[in-house]
Amino acid sequence: MFIDSHCHLNFAPLREELPQIRQAMQEARVSKALCICTTLEEFESVHALALTYDNFWCSVGVHPDSEGVHEPALGDLLDRAALSRVVAIGETGLDYYRLGDRSVADMQWQRDRFAVHIEAARLTGLPLVVHTRSASNDTLELLHRPEGGQGDVRGVFHCFTETLEVARAALDLGFYISFSGIVTFKSAADLKQVARFVPLDRLLIETDSPYLAPVPHRGKVNNPSYVPWVAREIAGLRGLDEETVAQATTENFFHLFTKTAQ
Repeated sequence: MFIDSHCHLNFAPLREELPQIRQAMQEARVSKALCICTTLEEFESVHALALTYDNFWCSVGVHPDSEGVHEPALGDLLDRAALSRVVAIGETGLDYYRLGDRSVADMQWQRDRFAVHIEAARLTGLPLVVHTRSASNDTLELLHRPEGGQGDVRGVFHCFTETLEVARAALDLGFYISFSGIVTFKSAADLKQVARFVPLDRLLIETDSPYLAPVPHRGKVNNPSYVPWVAREIAGLRGLDEETVAQATTENFFHLFTKTAQ
């Protein structure tokens, strides 16, 4: 049994193909999925997936790349986090990859937004789904700050693409590390090293679908039925059998996202 710990099934074209995707998931032994929210405007559609299907859950949050959207106040996140089948805060974090003409100083709005999500995770006890790209130092600094609830916030660095040093720092904070189809790419030698390093009991797998389809499906629209390919790659890198990785990542999912038991 596999669990996709991060997907966007409300995005086109996945939402139009949901019956076929669910059938493919069943055939691939992918039993459950966490549907991730990226704006408050889309929350109702993401939440509807979790309410409609008993093997889906959802999160509430605003992605750092989402601009020109409703800016989340703490109450916005707390109210939605209290709803049935909402099991995480995020995805949230920092992304400096597309600065363009802006400086890192100009991205204070992202840091402020991230801080609101950190506080929501601290107050609710729900795990934080962290997106970080070209911003790992600031991401870790905000998670370290006492005013952000140091020691009280848990979660996962999703779709991990950072260095071994960043992985070690995230693990030291008590976070899990989740790998996507990127780990199957031939060009991802450094990431494969991280996948060998992360303790088996702190590791998750995901698709981040519809993006980043793993080899041998690279270039196709991704979906949760492809998440076993991520597990197979990690198993091969670590000299384990696929079932060991499947069992460990499934247990880790339920250990982190404890509200799934409700």
